[in-house]
Amino acid sequence: MKASPPVRKIWKLAPQSSLVSQLVAEVNVTPLQAQLLANRRLTDIRTIKPFLYPRLSQIIDPMGMKGMNDAVQSILRAMEEHRKITVYGDYDADGLTATALLGIFLSHLGTSVATYVPDRLKEGYGLNEKAVKRIQEDGTGLIITVDCGISNGEEVNLAKTLGMDVVITDHHQMPPEFRAQCPVVNPHQPGCSFPFKDLSGVGLSFFLAVAIRGALRKKGWFKFSTEPDMRDYLDLAALGTIADRVPLLGQNRILVSTGVHRMRNSIWPGIRAIMKVAGVDAENVSSEDLAYRVAPRLNAPGRMGDASMGLKLLMGENQFDADVMAGKMDAINVRRQSVEQEILEEAKAMIADQMDGARTILLGSEKWHSGVLGIVASRLVDRYHRPVMMAAIRDGLAVGSGRSIDGFDLYGAMKEISDCFDKFGGHYHAAGFTLKASGLEKLREDLETAAQRQLHEEDLMPSINVDSELPLSRITSGVVDEINALSPFGEGNPEPVFMARSVKVFDSRVVGERHIKLRIGKGGQAFDAIAFGMADQNPVKGAVIDLLFTPEINRWQGTESLQLKIVDLAR
Repeated sequence: MKASPPVRKIWKLAPQSSLVSQLVAEVNVTPLQAQLLANRRLTDIRTIKPFLYPRLSQIIDPMGMKGMNDAVQSILRAMEEHRKITVYGDYDADGLTATALLGIFLSHLGTSVATYVPDRLKEGYGLNEKAVKRIQEDGTGLIITVDCGISNGEEVNLAKTLGMDVVITDHHQMPPEFRAQCPVVNPHQPGCSFPFKDLSGVGLSFFLAVAIRGALRKKGWFKFSTEPDMRDYLDLAALGTIADRVPLLGQNRILVSTGVHRMRNSIWPGIRAIMKVAGVDAENVSSEDLAYRVAPRLNAPGRMGDASMGLKLLMGENQFDADVMAGKMDAINVRRQSVEQEILEEAKAMIADQMDGARTILLGSEKWHSGVLGIVASRLVDRYHRPVMMAAIRDGLAVGSGRSIDGFDLYGAMKEISDCFDKFGGHYHAAGFTLKASGLEKLREDLETAAQRQLHEEDLMPSINVDSELPLSRITSGVVDEINALSPFGEGNPEPVFMARSVKVFDSRVVGERHIKLRIGKGGQAFDAIAFGMADQNPVKGAVIDLLFTPEINRWQGTESLQLKIVDLAR
């Protein structure tokens, strides 16, 4: 069966801002930087300076978050009463770093600490009854959830019935039926005045640890013991924040900017090992390296079944063991990529039968591995620019993941059709769900009805925001430095994209099966270029093309060279 072709993207070139000269004069930036700031709606000096120069001193007092004081007091009571604490996390990179950060932090305070991450395939997301009972039998007096728990009212009640206290820290949207049964730290909960709502799970763990340290300091706890240096935990916070794709603005930008810098001299063997196996130069590590090279390897064991390997890596203290484990995780990631590609090709063929005016895509198969469906769904959203839900069917149950586009609140839509699901949760752009396989057709109809109501034709036309035209003759290493001054890039602060017209392709070849390596030029200027995931557009040798790109420094075996990373091209 022939796969449906990808949707053609519209290039939206930003107009030249009238504020460029004013920003150059007032903020001491270059004209190019001023244009990039204006494109990101950063035109007020009061917001530009913290954006350009993020500092730990700009961290907001975590005690201003609703529920934080109650959570801290509950944890301090457990510590003073020498009760065992179990940190219960999620199996993705955000959850793993959150679990590791809080687990290590409490352990360094001399607390009896255990950690628990459920098996994605056998237990699913969040607290579950068997795990709660097992944790109680292991002698735990307090469970702290990280990156999960907000939808687990029954399990929280079970834990309390079994004699355990519970503290929930979770950054996911609040379920409609939520009723607080214990201290809850979630900036989305009603009545929370904390001004920054977009923290990741590990961001909340970091803020909780800061609050615990502050409370212990007031109690005089550190008169006879070493006070933890929270800077040591910033690289864990940065990795999880980037991996969870929350906006890299405000408090997240501070954590990531300082954390990426800290990662160059990380004290954690696991961080050093996984960067090494991913081929990341610690001295020049970037947010992009963490998002596309480190995080996938940390995620891979959990996606394929056993997330405990990633947690052991992050919490381990022996460098040799960490190096061995990172090598195993790298091999698992290769297997994950193979499984993901097989599912992607099957899904593209199936979509050809669903694209007749449909505004959503819902796919299911008994052959699919549920651990990689979120990644495949994301790639399908990129290709077809429609909300996508994918399910693996086993024993009459459909377990899956969904990803969405701007204009369609996936979690909001799922709340509207909640009768379709046994369980669901998530965000605007991403969600997970479980339902009876027999209900997939009803889900398809109800999801499509919601999309027909919410999405307009223009919403289904994917676009790429282009910051400025940038002729090849203007590209220098200095320009790359100007651009990188606005890093870290990610959600909320996208990597700048530029346009060049009528560029000649001298050479092109497919590399790594999915990518194109090119040599391009114009007016006596020539550059190497790489187009990731665009092998289906080859050959382009000899063509004259318009292209969207980001200039970057390519570092390879001790040498540096200018390179263009192609975002899109048109002949």
